[in-house]
Amino acid sequence: MSDANPQQKVEASAREINAQAASWIERSDREDWDDAGKAALNTWLEESPAHRIAYWRLNGAWGHTDLLGALRPPAREQFAQSGRLSGNFFRMAAALAVIVVLGAGVAFFLSAPEDRVYSTSVGGHESIAFTDGSRIELNTNTRLRARMTTQERVVWLEKGEAYFQVKHDTVHPFIVIAGGHRVTDLGTKFLVRSDSGRLQVAVVQGRVWVDAADKQTPAQSAMLSAGDVATATANTMSVAKGVQRALSNELSWRRGVLIFKHTTLAAAAAEFNRYNQTKLTIADPAAEQLTIDGTFPTGDVHAFTDAVQTVFRLHVQNRGAEILISR
Repeated sequence: MSDANPQQKVEASAREINAQAASWIERSDREDWDDAGKAALNTWLEESPAHRIAYWRLNGAWGHTDLLGALRPPAREQFAQSGRLSGNFFRMAAALAVIVVLGAGVAFFLSAPEDRVYSTSVGGHESIAFTDGSRIELNTNTRLRARMTTQERVVWLEKGEAYFQVKHDTVHPFIVIAGGHRVTDLGTKFLVRSDSGRLQVAVVQGRVWVDAADKQTPAQSAMLSAGDVATATANTMSVAKGVQRALSNELSWRRGVLIFKHTTLAAAAAEFNRYNQTKLTIADPAAEQLTIDGTFPTGDVHAFTDAVQTVFRLHVQNRGAEILISR
């Protein structure tokens, strides 16, 4: 009977994967790296999400350290004349993999490429196309920072909501950092919304891997497939499986409308307030819990107030920058 407990087995497996990832990175930088090697690497990457995640994270850190310089002539010969790295250097690379994947959260960047910032105002909608074929649509009052290079594709969603259509690249993953979490593309179309300490990730097509960006926080991770929606806070994560029909409502803003299905007036007013300078206030607690169905243009608060007047016989008072709804 093995003396290793489950946690030790997990850590041992992770170390083995990290060592394999380090080996692939070392091999890919050799002068004799060829198409056969690339094919073998892709096969290994496709075997498991754990393989891809270990490789991507190590490769990202590796590319920003002077360790990579040790692989290039003339320093290459200082490690091994035969084209193979010394055991000490390989062990150092494997150790780096363990640090990156398991957890220290240390930044290895010596210098960072210039990032581009994109933003929309309240009620705004913008579409961004990248040279790799990926596209991002920004919803109202959204701000994100993008680092798109030949070596890495990383986006920081600082606030708001965005829809991602990613051109998949097994070796260079598309990663979104938002709400203290990391969303790693596994070939997909997905929605990310971050506001008020709450993150929502909804997958329309393909798969994504969601985990905590800061490895010092409690472990939270989930593999999401088409129709899945993950909701996360700093310490919790829940996943609703296969809610494809609800996703069409979540994405209705791309068509310039809001779709409500048995939605409380309080929640509907909050959605309208994301898109308009004129804010809706439900002054009556009982009125807040009334539910409404319907499709409304995102920028037409008056269509909504006309509906609540007609259906619920509520009183609507226009105060300029605020519209008060009450019984």
